[in-house]
Amino acid sequence: MTARQTETVERLLAAGAEELRVTGAEALTIRTVAGRAGVSPATAYTYFASKNHLFAELFWRAVLTGPQPAPVGATPVERVCGVTRHLTALLAASPELAAGTTAALLATDADVARLRLRIGGEFAARFRAAIGDAADDVLVETLALAFSGALLQAGMGLLTYTEMGERLDAVVATIMRGNA
Repeated sequence: MTARQTETVERLLAAGAEELRVTGAEALTIRTVAGRAGVSPATAYTYFASKNHLFAELFWRAVLTGPQPAPVGATPVERVCGVTRHLTALLAASPELAAGTTAALLATDADVARLRLRIGGEFAARFRAAIGDAADDVLVETLALAFSGALLQAGMGLLTYTEMGERLDAVVATIMRGNA
């Protein structure tokens, strides 16, 4: 992208985050984000094909660019729990983004599918780093599947993101049994 295109995308993302905070996930539209960013709806749609795409990008950026503390703990279980607690705290701190992200990541459009893979890859990389040398592919995939399922449960309103972090401690310990 050119510098101008990059600046437009950044303005749209900032406007999207603000619009999400002010109006919530249900009321947000690409048109309202475009207005807040000072660009035409057609320009906004050039960069974000749907609000699901926008939500997925906002979540990806929050996960990627937010604080990423190094895994801390004496055991792999403690370190993985630290990773899940950090990610759930990120979601708990931004309920509007969490609400929009749940539905967005289930969308079938290609832009969301691409970001879903990147987000899943980032989760797996963090779990792998927290586990250390004992990180085999099946263990990492199992943790990622458990975390994704917990995200869905919280997104459906069955538990809060804070509760999700607490409950994942037992799930992680069970999955990691014999690998700690």
